Amino acid sequence: MYLQIRDQCCYMLAYECYKPGKDRMLGTDTCAKVLMRNKNLGLPEFKFLLRTMANSGIGEETYGPENVIAGREAFPNLVDALSEVDDIMFNTLDKLFARTGVSPSEIDILIVNVSLFSPAPSLTARIINRYKMRDNIKAVNLAGEGCSASMVAIDLVQQMFKTYKNAYAIVVSTESMGPNWYNGQEKSMMLSNLLFRSGGCSTLLTNKAALRHQALMKLNCSVRTHIGSDDEAYGCCIQLEDKRGYPGFLLTRKLPMSGAKAFILNLKVLLPKVLPLRELLRSAIKASLSKNKTKSSTLEAIAARMNLKSGIEHFCIHPGGKAVIDEIGKSLRLSEYDTEPSRMTLHRFGNTSSGGLWYTLGYMEAKKRLKKGDRIFMISLGAGFMCNNCVWEVTRDLEDPNVWKDSLENYPVTSTVNPFMDKYNWINDESIDINSINQEWLENKLGFQFDPEILERIRS
Repeated sequence: MYLQIRDQCCYMLAYECYKPGKDRMLGTDTCAKVLMRNKNLGLPEFKFLLRTMANSGIGEETYGPENVIAGREAFPNLVDALSEVDDIMFNTLDKLFARTGVSPSEIDILIVNVSLFSPAPSLTARIINRYKMRDNIKAVNLAGEGCSASMVAIDLVQQMFKTYKNAYAIVVSTESMGPNWYNGQEKSMMLSNLLFRSGGCSTLLTNKAALRHQALMKLNCSVRTHIGSDDEAYGCCIQLEDKRGYPGFLLTRKLPMSGAKAFILNLKVLLPKVLPLRELLRSAIKASLSKNKTKSSTLEAIAARMNLKSGIEHFCIHPGGKAVIDEIGKSLRLSEYDTEPSRMTLHRFGNTSSGGLWYTLGYMEAKKRLKKGDRIFMISLGAGFMCNNCVWEVTRDLEDPNVWKDSLENYPVTSTVNPFMDKYNWINDESIDINSINQEWLENKLGFQFDPEILERIRS
């Protein structure tokens, strides 16, 4: 029985995050140029975007898709989509194979998750063709799973390991941003352009007991929760076209409520698996004595009666946005230290969708936080609506600077406020007569030349 359970363990051997070149950075000026190219935006939309971007928690060194940087976001093509995803997949896989010494021909299971792009042949087929993998490899292509897709893939690997012994598995997590850039003017759909950035990660896993001493971590448990049967939850984070026919990703006001509901249901299953018995008994007694049974099921109430840190040392929160990180931190009574990895990941890399958790994990490792025996709670929320979480146990002290190597000394930053408001706050100046400004004045304010049509849009 012991040997059977041991062979079903899921060990993480290595992971590689994607980092583009500096020519792909979306700094203040580059973002402004991209926004000014959108012929559907006027002064009200610029004011909204300025206010939202200034408070987004995203810094000036995040990365955008190549076609957006090049000015082709309004007319993406299949070549752009394939080029973007290929670059991320092959870049991270090349490094993963080189780092571990594992040959592509040794891989037994391959799972790729890209939510918004599903070509034929599949993305897994592109990888198999590139690396000439075996003909009996178990390949799975996941689409439409959103920011939580990486945890879906990890859980799937864990389940497959129960059937396939002494196996290697690779999970590739990324997103197709370039072809899905929103070019309309609906505020609830413009948010995705502000938050999402290019990124991804490839992870090597195994259930080979002989390799457990080489592993970085062991997966202790994984819990998936899906509340798609709730209409509001299903529609709070959804891909569609706006009234003018522009495709994009809609984020509604029901998103926080749906996220909280899914998270609570997930915690009710996950926490009994990771917290010590004495803590569970203490929590049960507190709950039974509570006079308000309804409020005792909120995130705040769960955190109030349970000491999460009795079974968890680190909290790896998906860097989906400043509001998401702040709300989870507040609800779970986490400290600034606990939420720092997610806040700094959002600032440095933005929301890289399903790849975001791995940049956050990389920050923890680069800062030498992860010691043998520590447990890491990975928290992810995604379209559907889903909450998929897991807990890893660190198997040896970790300190690889990984993708954070070149910027680690600059973090943590004391403030995540970016320079957008300082540079473009004149847009909110009511004393400026919009009809009296000319193109030369506006170009001096922006710092770059632009199409004269933009000035007419601002005036109108």
